[in-house]
Amino acid sequence: MTGHPPGPLWTGRASNRAQWLLAAAGAACLALGVELAVDASWTSGTVPLLMSVIGCFAAGLLILFGTLAFVHVAVTVDSRAVEVRCGHIGLPRRTIRLAEVTSAEFVPRITPQHWGGWGYRWRPERGTAVIVRRGEGLELRMDDGKLFTVTVDDAENAVRVIRTHLRALAH
Repeated sequence: MTGHPPGPLWTGRASNRAQWLLAAAGAACLALGVELAVDASWTSGTVPLLMSVIGCFAAGLLILFGTLAFVHVAVTVDSRAVEVRCGHIGLPRRTIRLAEVTSAEFVPRITPQHWGGWGYRWRPERGTAVIVRRGEGLELRMDDGKLFTVTVDDAENAVRVIRTHLRALAH
């Protein structure tokens, strides 16, 4: 049995079903690679066949794993940290200690276009973000001035809990 630290514990998540379409495209590339490898009746030689098979496998794996990592995000807030885990295996993962956070803000509308797409993003003028869908999210300002943004459902309550913990840390 694992115990949680004292104080409010908040968990939330966000998901994006459209990512499954991209994952299906990755699976289709893998299937094409298998089909090419099995039904190798190419008359132009082994090298073009090998390049096609490897290319399909590489593209398929990149698309498949790249999209499955950002199908959903899970956020946990406790009295010590904010933890962000992506995908089904929880990678990439980021833990931000609340001692390093100076403020938390609710952001009612975050779009992938603001960040250059879905996934784990970095923009010099905006900081780092985990974007899995458009909609609400939270933004943390660190003591070094950097920002971290994540899209998550019920972000307003997450910000309330974070602010409660920040006030407790300040005393």
